[in-house]
Amino acid sequence: MPGHNTPDETGELKDSSGKLRLFTGEPLHAEARIRPRDAQLHYLLHVMRARNGDRVLLFNGRDGEWRCTVAEVSRRGCVLVCQSQIRSQNGVPDLWLAFVPIKKTPAEFLVQKATELGVTALIPVITERTVARRVNLDRLRANAVEAAEQSERLSVPEIREPQMLTALLQSWPPSRRLVFCDEGGDAATITDALANSGKHASWGILTGPEGGFSPAERDLIRRHPAVLAVTLGPRIMRSDTAALAALAVWQAMKGDWLQAGPKPGVPSGL
Repeated sequence: MPGHNTPDETGELKDSSGKLRLFTGEPLHAEARIRPRDAQLHYLLHVMRARNGDRVLLFNGRDGEWRCTVAEVSRRGCVLVCQSQIRSQNGVPDLWLAFVPIKKTPAEFLVQKATELGVTALIPVITERTVARRVNLDRLRANAVEAAEQSERLSVPEIREPQMLTALLQSWPPSRRLVFCDEGGDAATITDALANSGKHASWGILTGPEGGFSPAERDLIRRHPAVLAVTLGPRIMRSDTAALAALAVWQAMKGDWLQAGPKPGVPSGL
């Protein structure tokens, strides 16, 4: 049950998702003293009931993952003292997801799962048929942090400000290939398109709103020189489903699913 202080044999706190990992924006190095943010402090002291000597894992997206000791516990605070690095920082494939905002619950679900699937940036895109035009970026960022903590990622994807579709296309980097999930039915399958796409260091995936892009928008997207139009098969998917399906196929064919890496929690080189 989450909320119980259950250290393992190493003294590390565990909750229902496994060893307790927390994201911080502070530099991590030996003997660094990190003061948890308010929400983290509440979770540590009042949910996990952390005590002096307990251990947690910290990461910041730059300095790898560190085992830290809980110290100076009081009713109002505690300090996390970095002891040893257990994983060096590793990179993830340079993959952006440009998605049209959808209602609250699917949007939060999409951000969580896209984080688990390894995206480096999420970009809300406003189109002619966008219904949910207000985006709670703070909430989406909190969802991304939580998903990174639970999925053993060493980084948190960037959540960017919403952009109009035309602005997105105008500012799109020429060297970044953009996989356009096209419902028109006349594009190559995503597997065939990716298999024949050659090598590119940077990628993006663009999915549309419920009801699809307007004909004018679809034409604008397909004329962009960086675009690789693909179809996701014979069925019409919800926007969040289409995004996650495309991410999974991309990771399987172009991303880090092709690589065997060290198990989480095991130092590199062992």
